[in-house]
Amino acid sequence: MMGQSENAAPIRAMILAAGLGTRMRPLTNYRAKPALPVCGRPVISLLLELLAAHGVREVLINLHHQPDSIREAVEADHPEFLSIEWSEEPSPLGTGGGIERAAEFLRGTADCLVMAGDMLLDCDLTDLLTRHRTSGRDVTLILRDDIRGEHFGTVGLDAAQRVTRIGKRILDEPKDESGAAEEVSRGLFTSLRFFRRDALDDFPSPEGEAFEDLRDWLAPRVASDGLTLGAEILSESESVWEPVGTPAEYLEANLAPPHLPSLGGSVTAWGGEVTPGGLAAGYVVAGAASLPGDVELERCVVWDGEKLPAGFRGIDGVYAGGAFHACPGAIRKPESSRSGSVIGSAQ
Repeated sequence: MMGQSENAAPIRAMILAAGLGTRMRPLTNYRAKPALPVCGRPVISLLLELLAAHGVREVLINLHHQPDSIREAVEADHPEFLSIEWSEEPSPLGTGGGIERAAEFLRGTADCLVMAGDMLLDCDLTDLLTRHRTSGRDVTLILRDDIRGEHFGTVGLDAAQRVTRIGKRILDEPKDESGAAEEVSRGLFTSLRFFRRDALDDFPSPEGEAFEDLRDWLAPRVASDGLTLGAEILSESESVWEPVGTPAEYLEANLAPPHLPSLGGSVTAWGGEVTPGGLAAGYVVAGAASLPGDVELERCVVWDGEKLPAGFRGIDGVYAGGAFHACPGAIRKPESSRSGSVIGSAQ
């Protein structure tokens, strides 16, 4: 784990949690995406537990939309020994602007990591830090060999694991003796990246202006000042990456929670307080919710504090904010793949 030896010195981390969550509406009308509960635990709390499991002790979280929902989630559920700082943005600054605002904090260790707050992630951060340091790169992006890259977009690498393409953008980088760098591999960007301290400079805009880190800051620096931007590609067997960016993705994360080795494995190890047996029957109900005996649920999530009316019937949706919200595009897995029976009927 980070911090157990000089070669694995502790690093600071930042979780990007200031997004507006527009694709997750209407759920983000009530809570910011990182504060949404998955099997009884806020997404951001699971990320904090991952960081803590790999030796991180200092974390900064940026905020903008529904900031109190994130503060409350973290204060109620985080590893006690973590030191947490906040960077509340009066207006959205984008990933790059958020990192620039947090740069002084991130420079507090020789290397740092930055990750998104709207995903379920698990991978060996300790090993990835070692690979980042050994490579001598300024910045290392963590990619995943994942078929979903066709939907989310990919990052291309040459034979030396240097980034040659970000989405559709080909990087204009200095050519070596062999000529133009040829893309030989590609992967889905997990939103996890490692920085050397000295790479946290030369931002493209005055502090307080919005910009993106890959497109507006890092990619141009590859050509302008020789920034070494590379990547590591993880296989599906050595990583977990589940986005929680839309209602359909959120519903699936709850109903088919991933195995998270750093957090103990199955959801029985890392999940929170929910109605016993509900997951096997096709629903997740927070322990603090109130349900009459005649309620019928099929592929549903019910948040804490909610009180469902008598006779309620819900399918493929989330009960939050005193109302039922259908999740368009919800993924339906074959019944044979789920243990237990599903109950309920259409709303």
